[in-house]
Amino acid sequence: MKIAVAAEQEKVAGHFGHCEGFALFETDGTQIKSKTYVPNPGHQPGFLPVFLKEQGVEAIIAGGMGERAQTLFSEKGIDVIVGAAGDCEKAVLGYLDGSLRSTGSVCHEHEHARECGGH
Repeated sequence: MKIAVAAEQEKVAGHFGHCEGFALFETDGTQIKSKTYVPNPGHQPGFLPVFLKEQGVEAIIAGGMGERAQTLFSEKGIDVIVGAAGDCEKAVLGYLDGSLRSTGSVCHEHEHARECGGH
């Protein structure tokens, strides 16, 4: 399974669309096999779900994400986990062992950055 984490250096980004890039983890069962990094190619409505699907991503972890983006990811068969924080690798391990669950929180407007971690 390939899992993407919206990242700011080694930490989970507050908002997936405005992150520096994506940490991509190849996993097998509950173990991480490899990690790569791709810079964020740009925040354009509807683009990132397609881009990450093309990378083979099956799950996306972020601090926050808008409702439309969550819907687009779901339509592409990508599991969405929002409300995550802290170290990217620990978030992935938490997802794999079932201890990281999505809060389901939705970022409503970009003007209200405080609502989803300062994006």
